[in-house]
Amino acid sequence: MGFEGVFSVLPTPFRGGADIDVDSLKRVVQLITGAGVNGVTALGVTGEVSRLNERERKVVVETVVAEVAGRGKVIVGASADGVRTCIEYSREAKALGASAVMVSPPRMLKLNTESVVNHYKALAEAVDLPIVVQDYPPISGFAMEAGLLARIAREVPAARTIKLEDPPTPFKTARILEAAGETKVQIFGGLGGVFLLEELISGATGAMTGFAFPEILARIMKHWNAGEHDAAADVFYRAVPLMRFEFQEGIGMAIRKEVLRRRGALTSAATRAPAGALDAPTRQSLDRVLAWVTSQKGMEWISV
Repeated sequence: MGFEGVFSVLPTPFRGGADIDVDSLKRVVQLITGAGVNGVTALGVTGEVSRLNERERKVVVETVVAEVAGRGKVIVGASADGVRTCIEYSREAKALGASAVMVSPPRMLKLNTESVVNHYKALAEAVDLPIVVQDYPPISGFAMEAGLLARIAREVPAARTIKLEDPPTPFKTARILEAAGETKVQIFGGLGGVFLLEELISGATGAMTGFAFPEILARIMKHWNAGEHDAAADVFYRAVPLMRFEFQEGIGMAIRKEVLRRRGALTSAATRAPAGALDAPTRQSLDRVLAWVTSQKGMEWISV
């Protein structure tokens, strides 16, 4: 199964930081699927998956699959420190209707390349689903070199899609594709989309991130795939200040949820502790960057 284009990583809405707000989750899915994306990703890092219990994980996936209703592919995060748990998460995702699972290397002291390769091999042997290999060292604690990612693609045919979040991503994209040779590898940029244009130039297949304006990413991809590279660049350069502002460590998820609240998708922008909250200066800065981007010539179609 091939993956390309834009996959929006979904937030997990909460009612005042307490229970999952299922109605808001449904509205987010409606907003995103209406933005021209190719699919969504549930239970990602920015979906606050580490703060969800087992019951809540299931509620999120069930809700998302039902609301997408075949209008796009659904990728489900299934990362775990143990192979057995990862397999269990992946089997549940498949049973609930997922199109693929996204998996980071397991967290463990002195993790080595053989352990990483064997982790993906064991998962592929146990569960018949495509695997998106998430390369995000700050979360996994392990930096996968381009050669290792290419090796995984060669030795584990189910794991030939990569969500690349290890900067410099354009440079690493080119190195992975070079190392993979004739093995077809699909690479998605993440990191809020801030390097999307350069990743495409280097051979990436699209973006998989939670940027609160997925229609911008979809417009960039539409121009790029049509060979209209200057038009893609024009949209990207006008929007990148907003991408940069939203993708801030510590408070990025709070910013993203606030934007989605303003767009009418979320009832509350609450995050779960210990996630950061917005202060007055950050809100003022958000007002300014939103006003600037939406006022740019050619960007009038963006609404807040």
